[in-house]
Amino acid sequence: MWCQRLAWLLRGPCRQRGSTGRRWPWLPRDPGPVLAVPARCHPTATESPRCAWQLHRDHLELRYGSTLMRLDFVWLRDHCRSASCYNAKTNQRSLDTASVDLAIQPQAVRVDETTLFLTWPDGHVTRYGLEWLVKNSYEGQKQQVMHPRILWNAEIYRQAQVPSVDCRSFLETDEGLKKFLQNFLLYGIAFVENVTPTKEDTEILAERISIIRETIYGRMWYFTSDFSRGDTAYTKLALDRHTDTTYFQEPCGIQVFHCLKHEGTGGRTLLVDGFHAAEQVLRQAPEHFELLAKVPLKHEYVENVGGCHNHMIGVGPVLNVYPWNNELYLIRYNNYDRAVINTVPHDVVRRWYHAHRALTAELRRPDNELWVKLKPGKALFVDNWRVLHGREAFTGYRQLCGCYLTRDDVLNTARLLGLQA
Repeated sequence: MWCQRLAWLLRGPCRQRGSTGRRWPWLPRDPGPVLAVPARCHPTATESPRCAWQLHRDHLELRYGSTLMRLDFVWLRDHCRSASCYNAKTNQRSLDTASVDLAIQPQAVRVDETTLFLTWPDGHVTRYGLEWLVKNSYEGQKQQVMHPRILWNAEIYRQAQVPSVDCRSFLETDEGLKKFLQNFLLYGIAFVENVTPTKEDTEILAERISIIRETIYGRMWYFTSDFSRGDTAYTKLALDRHTDTTYFQEPCGIQVFHCLKHEGTGGRTLLVDGFHAAEQVLRQAPEHFELLAKVPLKHEYVENVGGCHNHMIGVGPVLNVYPWNNELYLIRYNNYDRAVINTVPHDVVRRWYHAHRALTAELRRPDNELWVKLKPGKALFVDNWRVLHGREAFTGYRQLCGCYLTRDDVLNTARLLGLQA
């Protein structure tokens, strides 16, 4: 669904009225084929119906299977994987991109069933596997999903019966760790059971998949209702659904919660799949989705309590998407910390409020609310870029510990175990 809506982010002044296709405003119209080359498609030498190509003045048009690619000549020269242009041992580019003639054209082009061959004016030959081109071209990328997910509401998640992972298996086996990460990547939440209820053991758990991200709250934090920090979370009050650290330029990627002790009532944790809610907005009112993905907002954290003095400001839209395929990768939603809206002109602000109200209504739908009672020994990992969390009010003494993890390191661990992340 995300991919089908790329046009919503590209619409605007650059889209001509009555136009039947998308055109980028900064690119000239296609000048057509090179005069020296017939304006017909060239099938491969074996007359394979899967591949045909045509030269234009500044790019090669190549159809392979069901994918039609338009590959700029400079791009084709820049991405050459020959030994002199690319270091296969370090997986780094050796070619100096600034040395490539921006008007470069190939001297000869040949395509067989599996490979594209280009000979450049200096005699250098570049070879590309056609499958590699499909995977790495713009046209190929916009058809792919960066991060496979299962969107859920409370009923979908319960019916999936996603298992928790035992602490020992998580810490000592790649199989247990991979199982945990697969659940986390698909659903945005995952649980580890039988964790010794101490801060030190929770820290060991977190370090299994990532470097702990130290923030203004420290490295590992205790979480009680003593109002030791200038934040509503440090009270016994209910907390509405939100994502954390929206006031960071890059919000923390993963949050770890472990309830060490609770002598009282209430305090259940609320979890909501923000991507599921955003998908509903996209289906019902795509203009709202577009606005939430375009309009930048400020979120702010001001603290002057005891020895803690902080003033953090983060800027970004509520919904953040990859521009080439419109895949949502980050939701920044926290009504507590949203700053004054002074980044939106008056003719847009009311429409933004309507869009925000539509998303809020979806986030607050009772069937989207997953309520979980955290208890000693059960650690919860939350994708803070996707899943919103909150809590009900509670009584008595309640102590949690936890930390933030760096998203890059978690995804790195997943990829090393063979997962798509």
